[in-house]
Amino acid sequence: MAAAAPAAEGFPGRGPPGEVIHLNVGGKRFSTSRQTLTWIPDSFFSSLLSGRISTLKDETGAIFIDRDPTVFAPILNFLRTKELDPRGVHGSSLLHEAQFYGLTPLVRRLQLREELDRSSCGNVLFNGYLPPPVCPLKRRNRHSLVGPQQAGGRPAPVRRSNTMPPNLGNAGLLGRMLDEKAPPSPSGLPEEPGMVRLVRGHHNWIAVAYTQFLVCYRLKEASGWQLVFSSPRLDWPIERLALTARVLGGALGEHDKMVAAATGSEILLWALQAEGGGSEIGVFHLGVPVEALFFVGNQLIATSHTGRIGVWNAVTKHWQVQEVQPITSYDAAGSFLLLGCSNGSIYYVDVQKFPLRMKDNDLLVSELYRDPGEDGVTALSVYLTPKTSDSGNWIEIAYGTSSGGVRVIVQHPETVGSGPQLFQTFTVHRSPVTKIMLSEKHLISVCADNNHVRTWSVTRFRGMISTQPGSTPLASFKILALESADGHGGCSAGNDIGPYGERDDQQVFIQKVVPSASQLFVRLSSTGQRVCSVRSVDGSPTTAFTVLECEGSRRLGSRPRRYLLTGQANGSLAMWDLTTAMDGLGQAPAGGLTEEELMEQLEQCDLAPLASSRGSLPSPSPRTSLTSLHSASSYTSLCARRGSPSPPQAEARRRGGGSFVERCQELVRSGPETRRPPTPAPRPSTGLGAPLAPPKMKLNETSF
Repeated sequence: MAAAAPAAEGFPGRGPPGEVIHLNVGGKRFSTSRQTLTWIPDSFFSSLLSGRISTLKDETGAIFIDRDPTVFAPILNFLRTKELDPRGVHGSSLLHEAQFYGLTPLVRRLQLREELDRSSCGNVLFNGYLPPPVCPLKRRNRHSLVGPQQAGGRPAPVRRSNTMPPNLGNAGLLGRMLDEKAPPSPSGLPEEPGMVRLVRGHHNWIAVAYTQFLVCYRLKEASGWQLVFSSPRLDWPIERLALTARVLGGALGEHDKMVAAATGSEILLWALQAEGGGSEIGVFHLGVPVEALFFVGNQLIATSHTGRIGVWNAVTKHWQVQEVQPITSYDAAGSFLLLGCSNGSIYYVDVQKFPLRMKDNDLLVSELYRDPGEDGVTALSVYLTPKTSDSGNWIEIAYGTSSGGVRVIVQHPETVGSGPQLFQTFTVHRSPVTKIMLSEKHLISVCADNNHVRTWSVTRFRGMISTQPGSTPLASFKILALESADGHGGCSAGNDIGPYGERDDQQVFIQKVVPSASQLFVRLSSTGQRVCSVRSVDGSPTTAFTVLECEGSRRLGSRPRRYLLTGQANGSLAMWDLTTAMDGLGQAPAGGLTEEELMEQLEQCDLAPLASSRGSLPSPSPRTSLTSLHSASSYTSLCARRGSPSPPQAEARRRGGGSFVERCQELVRSGPETRRPPTPAPRPSTGLGAPLAPPKMKLNETSF
């Protein structure tokens, strides 16, 4: 008997089934029988007690397992009783630990519970699903039609100005694509042809851009969303997308509906037909990379930060390129295009009248206002009030500067000749302002410091902004929206957080926490309160999103609807009813993400530290700013920090903090095994190429 004991200790798998096994899990002691731990074959415990895995024992001789003891307790209870009792443990954490221990029956039961909680038909907000379209063929002729023929059988003519290069046969973009191959992705990763890169909506139309082509859908009252246009397949990725859809029977005929796509410095423009199909209008050249592409009425606008602007007029069919100061922001009000520039000036162009200086054939670009401190205008928002007179509207403009200032200027109808007057100034940001929105009830600003949001309530008298009692602070919060340095699949333009919505209504931010997330959070832009959260019905990551203000039906009692459009990595498009979500606003959690929701999102990506590059981080910019976590006590903690100043870095390290990235990296380093990514759900094949699932992207401090 004395000789048998050492043998059993040296070979644990040979011990009796009733032997008591003592475990030390994360510092907490557990005792159970060998039979309880080993009744599931090929598990972690059967390998441990059979000697296939080396053991580490503490000073009492108990087997030490470096895992979370809180989560281990319900797992041990399952091994004892074969009954699942989570005991307040989060389901995803329990699933991760069950996968680590190799407990197949428990893993299957937990996965089944998750499947029962999620439906492929979505929740009550789910409004529709459009499957991935068929990838079209290349078109060799430049003005070929896609879909039904136009009346007359001829495409719209193209009038070229002296600023547009002549037609050199195959020297243009579409001609080069016949002979050249697409360049490698800037990120070094393979491109995903079936991934939705950009989504745009206007009235009852939707434009969806994939890597090599775009499609347009139209909402019909009886039959729903119908595919009405598909562009030729391109060899170069679409980087910018714009859509305009005017009402039927407009004065411009076929040019009431147009879609444009930009690649590099070249722009492709198509005319859309209401009943389906379309024709190419032309290929236009800006000469520098296009960074913003949009419509003001029926006029197509392309801008670049270098200071170059291009305008195409739908009536004259004239393409005009003009040099101004380096452009850092823009907004449109009616037929006016306002440009914020790096020299602190705000310029405007009336694109509907399309004025030209006859002596040199240039756009009539006029300076509207110059910042008193000559700080660069990095964000711009224009609000036209209902008050009108013979002299024009009362115009209100809010803008943010590169130094973090927020200013409001107003234009009185009676003093049109004297220019706008400075109305209010706020200096609550210490980083460049990246977004600003002035609406009927609120002023909202976002800065580059992890998308710190500040909001004010606006006081109005007879529709005009008033100083009695003036704008008062409303909320301060942050939104976490991590992205890789080059965006998902090389394109981040489709993941703009907003705010979205009409200026006389409540506006919302759309929060996508990590690049490969399949869940989005919708939050009020005025207070940060959560409106709802949506999760892709097919389990694929969301790669692009936007909000569409859709016209109401002609039926009696119908009202306009607001939809959230989400493009997925597998090429599908989902629609969510935000109007219903806004109606039930009080049912959602009051704040942003909870700690459990945040950690669940962060588990889907890697936070890669870059200590060597910390000293050479680029300065924040509106295009690359990312956001941080909103908590219920963010405003209180902000005030507390103001009341007790201290060196930021030393104080943060003393509290165990640091930057948001450092804290997340510390979480990853402290427990890499306890936050294993969940097993991805199977995704349906799309027929648009594989692989469609995006790889896990590493995030570094240059992304923030």
